[in-house]
This record gives sequence, C-alpha cells and structure tokens, in this order.
Amino acid sequence: MTPWRIRDLHDDDLDAVIRLWDDLTAGGASPAFGVSDLIAAVRSDAPAVVAVVGDEVVGAVVASVSGTRAQLMRITLAAGWRRQGIGSAMLIELERRLVSAGVHRITCLLAADNEVGALALEHCGYSVHPGMRLFEKLEPVGPEDVGVLAQLGGRMIRAGLWEQLGGMTKEKELIERRIILPLANPLTAGRLGLVPPQAVILFGPPGTGKTTFAKGVASRLGWPFVELFPSRLGADSPAGLAAALRDAFGLIAELDRVVVFIDEVEEIAGLRRPGVPAHSQGVTNEMLKLIPPFRERDERLLVCATNSVRELDSAFLRHGRFDYVIPVGPPDDEARLAIWERYLSSMPQAGVDVGYVVQESRLFTPADIEFAARRTAQLVFERVVFEQGGDAATTEDVLSGIRQTRRTLTPEIVAQFEQDIASYARL
Repeated sequence: MTPWRIRDLHDDDLDAVIRLWDDLTAGGASPAFGVSDLIAAVRSDAPAVVAVVGDEVVGAVVASVSGTRAQLMRITLAAGWRRQGIGSAMLIELERRLVSAGVHRITCLLAADNEVGALALEHCGYSVHPGMRLFEKLEPVGPEDVGVLAQLGGRMIRAGLWEQLGGMTKEKELIERRIILPLANPLTAGRLGLVPPQAVILFGPPGTGKTTFAKGVASRLGWPFVELFPSRLGADSPAGLAAALRDAFGLIAELDRVVVFIDEVEEIAGLRRPGVPAHSQGVTNEMLKLIPPFRERDERLLVCATNSVRELDSAFLRHGRFDYVIPVGPPDDEARLAIWERYLSSMPQAGVDVGYVVQESRLFTPADIEFAARRTAQLVFERVVFEQGGDAATTEDVLSGIRQTRRTLTPEIVAQFEQDIASYARL
C-alpha cells in the first residue's frame, strides 16, 4: 500500500486543494463554504492540514477560528483514498493546532446529502446534533494544559468507551451513580447538598477491569486521563519515589480537570509496620499528605486500584481521604454472557452454545475471556489457512480456546475477595 502522511498546508498546495474543493466526489455535495472562502482562509493563515501521497495532495481540512471557537470549513478527500483512516488522521492533526491556538469548541456543518467526512468526525469523537448535520466537539484541554499533559504522559480517552463497556452491569451502574453522575452534574449535586467524590479506590482480583473502568470514567466525563506508575516514577527520579510523587502531583495541580489513576497503589500506600523499610514508610507518608490538597479543587478525581486492599495502610483507607472503596470482582453468569457475546459477535459462527460456554468459563475474568476469544479466533484462522477447513467457529472451538486459557482466579482468591468486601467496601 502506498504510504500517506499528514502535514501543514503550504502556499503551493492551494491549486491542488482548490481542485479537491471543486470536486463534489471529494468533498461532498452542497458545500457550506465556497472556493473564495477557502482562498481567504488560507491567505489569512487559518489552521489547515493536507494529506499527501508522494507529492500529490489527496485530502485537506481547513478551519476558521474565532476566539475559542473553530469551524471546520470542509473535509475533502479524493475518492480513491477513503476508508483508510486518512480523514481521522487529518482531523487529529488539525485539532492539535486548534487546541494550541486556544480553541475549546469545534463545529462542522454538513449538508444532509454530504457523507464525506461524517465518518471521520464520528471516529474522532464529534457528536452530531439531532435534526441537523452539525457536528460539534468540546475540547476540555486548554492550550496551557497541553504541555503539562505531555510531561505526565496524559491523554484524552476516546469518546464512547464507557457506553461500550459490556458486562459487569452491577459495577458499572454503581460507578455511574456514585461517581460519574455527581461529577457530571455538579450544580444539581450542590443544590441538594451532595459533594461530588474526588478520590475512590477500586479493589478486586487481577484482570477484573479496574483499569478499564477508570478509563471509562474519564471518557464519560470528557476529562484528561493521567496514569501514574509508581515503579516508573521511582526509577526516573534520582531523589526517589516520594519526591517523584510530589513533583507529579505538583504538575497535576496545574490542570483544570483530570482523572488521575494509580494502579497497584499498595506500592506507595502499603501497611506501615515493623520490618517495613523506612523509605517505604516515607513514601506512604508522602502520599497521605498529597491527597488533601488534591481534594481542594473541583473537577478532579483520583482513582486508585489494588488487587489486595488488605495490604493498604489503614490511614490511607480512612474517611476523608477516599469517598468510596468499591469492589470490582469476577463477572457473574450474566456478565460473562454479555462479554462472550461481544467477542463472539465479531466471528463467523456455527451454532455456538453460548450458555454452555458461559458455564465452562466460571472464574474467568474479563481479561481471561478476551484471551480465550482471541485463542478461539486463532484456532479457526489456522484451520482455514493450513487445513482449508471451515471458517465458522463452533462450540468445540470456543471450548478449546477456554481449555488453552490459564484462569487468573482460584476459589481461594474469590473467597478472600468476598471477605475483603465485608471488611473494606464502602459504597
């Protein structure tokens, strides 16, 4: 496949872009902006990018900026280069320039008969207003936050991830009610005297989806997502982990809104007891001091995850530091059914007995099911390639995938988790 790349629109690209602009097959019918608008925008140095293959311009996106708002004038792409991700790539590059220019809201008006660009807009998180073809995207990250996010390795999670989380309905509903809705509706919460949560702990066995839930919360709120890795912070800082944490939270304080996620938080908030090295206790002390100032600002959420909540220091779990301590356990039969159906729906099937598959995958975590489904697809793939066999997955294929998957959980782990729910959960 011929490689393509995205770059800024140059002055000598204008003729090629005009040809695309005039080509209704490249830009769709009934354009909202004409060629004269394009020329005026380019001559005024409006943000614009092009897609090129070799020296040929095959696509372009140009924006008109007014203060903190921008309007995408048109998305053009030569017919032979569609459905290869080029439209989405152009949008992503243009958005970076718009955010750096202080833009927070981006709109694109498409005529009802214009399908060119609509798919790229949807893929990039734009929402379409009902009754019209007005696509809009609110950028929650201001230009002053871009550099801070880059230093922290933060990013925006793609829109719609929360809605796409299948299975684990009970946990999802609890997190939606306790965490997301109060943060998404602060005025209503405040009017009713409800203080939105600012720090929560998710605990449960490995592979149960704690990280995915944290990313889903960030996606649902539309806030930047920053994941801190204790082992990496400690390795990268000559001054040690406690100092690295202090520096990281200092940068986080510069962000207007953010979801901060720390996995395996027991590494930095473990039990302080005899025999624990002094530097480890110092890290725990530092983390305890960092949480109160983090909680002083609105529109921020700290999500800590652990596989072993009983290993966390009691002061760390105390009321006033964390609003909720929420268990995220292995999926029950209903959740496993939903997860299996999501993966199996992408495969050709030959009468798979999903109910039997669900029963045979007891104690499987969502991660285990994902691996078993991938293993099933691999088995069918090899049968087609090497044996010229059928391409439809059977019940036996799925069961083979299950048998070739090592379970993460044991009955003993589940029993311990249930004890932890009784001892530590705070819902």
